[in-house]
Amino acid sequence: MEGVLALMIPIVAVGGFFAWMIALSPVGKAYADKVRGKTGQPGPSGDQDEVLETIDQLRREVAELAERVDFTERLIGQQRVGERLSPPRS
Repeated sequence: MEGVLALMIPIVAVGGFFAWMIALSPVGKAYADKVRGKTGQPGPSGDQDEVLETIDQLRREVAELAERVDFTERLIGQQRVGERLSPPRS
């Protein structure tokens, strides 16, 4: 019986530590809000406007990245065409 108790003490201590860390994390807080009945849905005013602004910013960044990729592809394509059209070396 003492062997089992000696084995359970570190298991409970480590398990308790991880449960405490999860409870303090954003995931634990979100779960606690869900249990309390808070929906977490953004309100019609400030939160929603902030989300829409963030989405617009992400769209601009994606468009800029697409332009950079297109430019890079054109540069690589020009280099390959130049390599194919170069005169044979003797």
